[in-house]
Amino acid sequence: MTVALALSNKQPSPFELIERARQIGIIAREKASETEANRHVSRDLILRMREAELFRVLQPAAYGGFEYGYETFVGCVSAIAEGDGSTGWVYSLGAVHQWLIGCFPKAAQDDVWKTNPHAIAAVSYAPTGKVTPVAGGYTISGRWSFMSGIDNADWAILGCILPLETGPRPGFVLAPRAQFRIIDDWFTMGLAGTGSKTIEIAEAFVPTTHAVPFADLLTGNAPGAAVNTNPLYRQPMLAVVPNCLSAPGLGIARGALEAFKNQVSTRVTRGAVAGGNNRMADFATVQMRVAEATALIDAAQLMIHRDLEETFATISAGKPVTVDMRMRNRLTHTFSARCFKQAVNAVFEAAGGSALQHQHPLQRFWRDIHAVAAHISLNWDSVSAMYGQHTLGVEPKGQY
Repeated sequence: MTVALALSNKQPSPFELIERARQIGIIAREKASETEANRHVSRDLILRMREAELFRVLQPAAYGGFEYGYETFVGCVSAIAEGDGSTGWVYSLGAVHQWLIGCFPKAAQDDVWKTNPHAIAAVSYAPTGKVTPVAGGYTISGRWSFMSGIDNADWAILGCILPLETGPRPGFVLAPRAQFRIIDDWFTMGLAGTGSKTIEIAEAFVPTTHAVPFADLLTGNAPGAAVNTNPLYRQPMLAVVPNCLSAPGLGIARGALEAFKNQVSTRVTRGAVAGGNNRMADFATVQMRVAEATALIDAAQLMIHRDLEETFATISAGKPVTVDMRMRNRLTHTFSARCFKQAVNAVFEAAGGSALQHQHPLQRFWRDIHAVAAHISLNWDSVSAMYGQHTLGVEPKGQY
């Protein structure tokens, strides 16, 4: 599949974009071992995603984007992650940050996309580094970690504490690639191919137009929404953005289930203890594992799409997204990851010793889904406690 790397005249449908993502997922599956060994997604795969116009799903229309929204986004992410979790994760973060850049002031969006509408960004959410106010903006310095896909990123979105007139507040700043250096420190057991490395900035200037307070994003009142009038950009950040973490889990779980079904449909057991010379597909326990994994995946997917539909419909109707809805969405993000992990565990535990081989895709899916579920934003203990606190009338501790 080759699409000219230019802004096409004909806008592809959401269905067509998801199909393009599925084709890239097939290629990503073939290159999964190579991606893992290199510890980052290749430039070739990123170029294929750009040619397929997949980074334009959430990008503002003013810069050639499609503004299709998060349901199409989840479909594209999961289709790629079904082939390889690391590749799906890197695409997911690169594509969702088009939405985040669209929430920055217009001057920042112009700087990112006016001369290069294909530019993408990596992000570090933790507010680290040093920010000092100067005339017209800030100087920033320090290190930022866990920047998935940074090897192929044109910009960095960096969490920080902004020294605003109202006092220090969490927020983000934008820095071009020329301002940072990459520290090669990503060596992990899961999502090993995401290249989620650390960057360092000695000292760089950031204009005030390239900063946005976190509070504005949480309430759907980011400055970019004034110029990008699609309701898409008025959605509260944590009601929708964490889907960039759970959507790869959806694809990984599907990929693991498919790999297991392919294995058991043809494999005959050796029967060292019992059941020798029988097809694995004939065992009731194997059949039950397939059913359990399928139900878990379907249930979590339905929850994700329910939340996305209701959140966008609420904003489109001019109504505020309530704290109740935001909390519900955060619960879904973490519970869906929990379901996907349980689904992969169910089939991996029944796959036998052959699935431990490095060339078997199931062991990689198993490692990757545990890495997904370990992400702090998907931490079940903290988010479920926060939800319970809110529901029971206790002051919630966490971000929502």
